[in-house]
Amino acid sequence: MSNPSLRQLEQRDNFVSRHIASDGAGYDSAEESAMLDAIGAESLESLTSEIVPEDILRPAFLSLGEAMPEAQALARLKAIASKNKVFKSYIGLGYHDVIMPPVILRNVLENPGWYTAYTPYQPEIAQGRLEALLNFQQMVIDFTGMELANASLLDEGTAAAEAMAMTKRSVKKNKSNTFYLDENCLPQTIDVVKTRAEAFGWEVMVGPASAAADHDVFGALFQYPGRQGEVTDFTDVIAALHEKNALAAVASDLMALVKLKAPGEMGADIVLGNAQHFGVPMGFGGPHAAFFATRDAYKRSIPGRIIGVSIDAQGNQALRMALQTREQHIRREKANSNICTAQVLLANLSSFYAVYHGPQGLKTIASRIHRLTDILALGLADKGVDVVNTTWFDTLTLRVSDRTALLQRAEQAGINLRNDAELGLGTDTLGVTLGEKTTASDLIELFDVILGEGHGLDVYDLDARIVDADAPSIPESVQRHSPFLEHPTFNRYHTEHEMLRYMKRLESKDLAMNHSMITLGSCTMKLNATTEMIPVTWPEFSNIHPFAPKSQTPGYEQLVAELDSYLRDITGFDAICMQPNSGAQGEYAGLLAIKKYHESRGEGHRNVCLIPRSAHGTNPASAQMASMRVVVTECDEQGNVDFDDLKQKAEELSDQLSCLMLTYPSTHGVYEKGVKDICALIHQHGGQVYMDGANLNAQVGVTQPAFIGADVSHMNLHKTFAIPHGGGGPGMGPIGVAAHLAPFVANHTVRPIEDASKGNGAVSSAPYGSASILTISWMYITLMGSEGLRTATQNALLKANYLAKRLSGHYPILYSGLNARVAHECIVDLRPIKAETGVTEVDIAKRLMDYGFHAPTMSFPVAGTFMIEPTESESKAEIDRFADAMIAIKGEIEAIQRGEMDAESNPLKHAPHTALIVTGEWDRPYTRAQAAYPTQDLGAHKFWPTVGRIDDVYGDRNLICSCPAIENYED
Repeated sequence: MSNPSLRQLEQRDNFVSRHIASDGAGYDSAEESAMLDAIGAESLESLTSEIVPEDILRPAFLSLGEAMPEAQALARLKAIASKNKVFKSYIGLGYHDVIMPPVILRNVLENPGWYTAYTPYQPEIAQGRLEALLNFQQMVIDFTGMELANASLLDEGTAAAEAMAMTKRSVKKNKSNTFYLDENCLPQTIDVVKTRAEAFGWEVMVGPASAAADHDVFGALFQYPGRQGEVTDFTDVIAALHEKNALAAVASDLMALVKLKAPGEMGADIVLGNAQHFGVPMGFGGPHAAFFATRDAYKRSIPGRIIGVSIDAQGNQALRMALQTREQHIRREKANSNICTAQVLLANLSSFYAVYHGPQGLKTIASRIHRLTDILALGLADKGVDVVNTTWFDTLTLRVSDRTALLQRAEQAGINLRNDAELGLGTDTLGVTLGEKTTASDLIELFDVILGEGHGLDVYDLDARIVDADAPSIPESVQRHSPFLEHPTFNRYHTEHEMLRYMKRLESKDLAMNHSMITLGSCTMKLNATTEMIPVTWPEFSNIHPFAPKSQTPGYEQLVAELDSYLRDITGFDAICMQPNSGAQGEYAGLLAIKKYHESRGEGHRNVCLIPRSAHGTNPASAQMASMRVVVTECDEQGNVDFDDLKQKAEELSDQLSCLMLTYPSTHGVYEKGVKDICALIHQHGGQVYMDGANLNAQVGVTQPAFIGADVSHMNLHKTFAIPHGGGGPGMGPIGVAAHLAPFVANHTVRPIEDASKGNGAVSSAPYGSASILTISWMYITLMGSEGLRTATQNALLKANYLAKRLSGHYPILYSGLNARVAHECIVDLRPIKAETGVTEVDIAKRLMDYGFHAPTMSFPVAGTFMIEPTESESKAEIDRFADAMIAIKGEIEAIQRGEMDAESNPLKHAPHTALIVTGEWDRPYTRAQAAYPTQDLGAHKFWPTVGRIDDVYGDRNLICSCPAIENYED
C-alpha cells in the first residue's frame, strides 16, 4: 500500500479487524490464508459454500450499512442518549435511584475480569465469583429470615411467577388451581404472574391481602411494603393459609428489610424481590438481580442456581453450584424451571454493596431514607395534604386537589412522581418514593412542587418534631429486631483499600476471557469489546426509570427501534419483541406466541411440541411452561434430525401438532441438509417452527432463520451480539416473529408498547427487559456493519474447522456435515479414551486448567464428549495454544496407555494442581513441573487454580448454602 487512498486511511472497518482477531495486528489476510491452506479451502466464500447447504446459503444481503469507527459510533450513540431526559425519579414501584460505590463500579462492573467469565460449571477456576454469590445468598437469607436462597433470578416479576409455580409443585394435597395476589403487589409483577398462570391453565385472583385465606387457593403472594407504601404484618393471614395447606410468598425490598421484620418471622414460605436497591442503576428496567429465598424443606423445588459449600480432593473448603439435578440441562421437561441464565454480575454488584457498607452502613442509609419520608409526610400533613397510607418505609401515596398543576410544577423541576392515572393504578392519587440519593434539599424541592412555593416548611424543624414525638410510622409489630450480616465478610471491608483488595483477591481466583480463550460450545464466548461496554454506565441510559413518561425517553425509543431494524434485517423476521431478558425467557415467550396464535384460530387443542433428542435442556423445560406436551424425535448416526422419525410423528400427531423446536446449525455442530424440508413438513401439518437461536452466530449474514422457514426464533444477544456473559448473566433473548405471530408476542400493561401486540401480558418486569445492555448489541452491529458481520460468521466457520483439523489427528471429531466440514463448533469424542484408559472427560477438563484454559462444554449434547467453539474473535495463535494443550494432554493419556504413567496417580487424575499442592510434600510418580508447568509457554502467565478437584457428591449430601466461618477463607 505505497500510496493509500483516503478511504483506506480512514480505517472505517478497523474495529472489524480488532474483533476478528489475528496475531495482534488486526485482520491479517496472511493468517486467514494459512488457516484456509491448513484445511484445504480456497477462500472464505468457497469454504462457506462447502459448509452451508446450497438451498439456504444467501449471497451478501445485509443492508446495515458500512462498518463505523469506534469514536464515531460512540458519538452517534451519545447523541441518541442525549435525547433522554434524566429526571429525579420518585416513581418507585420496585425501582430506585441508587448510588453504586465507585470502587465497585470501576473494579467490577467495568472490569472484564468479572464481566467476561462464564457460568461457573468449572468451579475450581471460579472460586471468586462463587464466593461473591455465596455472600449474596447469605445476605438474602439474613434479610428475609429464610433458611435457603438461590444465586439470583431474572427480575422480581419472573421471580414471583417462579414462586407461584414452586408453590403449586409443593402443595400436592391442595387441588386448587387458583393463586391469590395481594392487590398492593407491584403492577408489573401482577402482569407477569397472570401471563405465567394463563399458560399453565391456572386462575389468578387479585384482592385485599387480608382476604387471601377466605378463598380456595393453593398459594398467595403479598407485597411488603405494598405498592402504595403501607407496611402490613401478614402473620395471621399466612397462618390461615397454612391451615388450608396453601403456601405464602412475600415480595419485598432489601433496603426496606434493613428496617422491617423479616418475612420469614411472619411464617412466609418464599420471599423474593429485586436486589436493585443495593447499588444497581435502574437502567430503564435492567438488568437487575432478583432474589429468591425459601425454607430448607423446599430445597429441591427452588428454581435457579444455588451455590453450596463442599470440599476439594485435599479436604479444603471449596464452593460449587449445588443440586444441579433440579435444573433444565439435566431434568429437561421435568425441571423446576427453564432458567439457564441468571443475573450473576448484578447479584455480585449487590453483594459487594452490602459488603462495602456493612450492617451499620446499611442501617444508616435505610434510616436516612425512612427519616426523610417521615419528614415529608409530616410536612404535607401540616399543610392539609391527604396522605393515603398511615404506615411506610420510603413511599407515600397522596391525594391532592390541584393534580394537574402539581404535575406541571414537577415536570418544570425535572421531577418524576408516580402518576397513578398514567400508569393505570388509580385516577386520583400520586406517589412519592424516596431513596439513597434523596437529600434534605430534595425535600424542600418536593414541598415546593407539591405545595407550591412559600409553604414555610423547614426540614430540620420537622425532623426535631419527629424525634420528640417518637411516633413510629413503622408499627412495632413489623420493626426489625433480628440481627443481620453478622458474618465477618460483611464487617471488615469498609475502607476503599480493603474493599479494593478483597475484590481483587476474588477476581484473581477466576479464569475469564481477559486471561485466555473460553471454548465453550453453544455459548459463543466472543470478544466483548470495551467500546461496546462504555455506554452502559452513561447516566442517560443507566439512570432512567422503566416507567418514566415516554416524552422523557425518545433516546431509548430510538435505540430500541434501530436495534429492532438491525435484528429484522439479520433474521428476516417481520417483527421483534425486545422484552425477554434471557434466552430461556425468549423460548418461553416464543412458545406463548405460538400457543396464542393457535388459540386465535380455534385450534387451542394443538399442544404437541416436537423436540429432537439433541436439543438444549431449556427447550423441553420451556415447552412444559407453555403447557405443551413434549414428544422427542430421534437423531440419526450423523447427529442429524431423523427425518423419517420426524415425519412419522408429525403425521401421527398432525391434529395436535403445535410446533417443532429446532436448533440450527444443530447442537451437533453441523448444518443439516434438508432443513427447509423439515420446516415445510411441520407447516404442512399445521404446526409452527421455533428455531432456537443458540447457534445464530453461524447464520448471521449467510442465511436467516426466516429464510430457512422458521416462524419464530430467539436471539441470544449475550452470545451472537456481544453482550458479555457476566459469570452467568445478564443476558437478553428477544424474539423475532413472522407477521402472523406479531399480534401474539408479549407487551406490558404498565407501559404499553404501541404495536400489534398491545393488550398482551408481560413475560418480564420491564417493557424492554434489561434495556440498558441493548446498547452493547447496538454498538456491536453498528461497529461491524453488513460486510463485517458476514465476515465474522465466515471466520467462525473457518476457525472451528481449523481447530477441528488440528485436533482430528489426536481425537475423533464425532460429527461433520457437507464435505466433512463442521459448522462453527465441533464435538470431540472422548469416550474411546475412557474405555481404553479410564481417563474421563472430567479428568481432561480439570487438566486443561493446569494449561491455563477453561474446558469446553462437557457431555453436551453427547455424554463423554467436548463441544468446542472458538468463535471468530480468537487469533490463530490462541487457537493453536489451545490445540497444543489438547494434543499435549493426549500425549499424557498415551503415556498412561503405554504404562509410562500410573493409571490412577497421574497428572490427569489429580488435576487441577494448586500452588499449595505443588509446593507441599510431594509423593506422586510425576514431577512438580509436569503437574503445574506442562508446557514451557505458561511462564509468568501461569493461572493457578486456588482449590483442587471439588467433591460434588459431598457438596450435595452436606448442603451448606451460606457463608462458612471466616477461618475457612484464610489462604
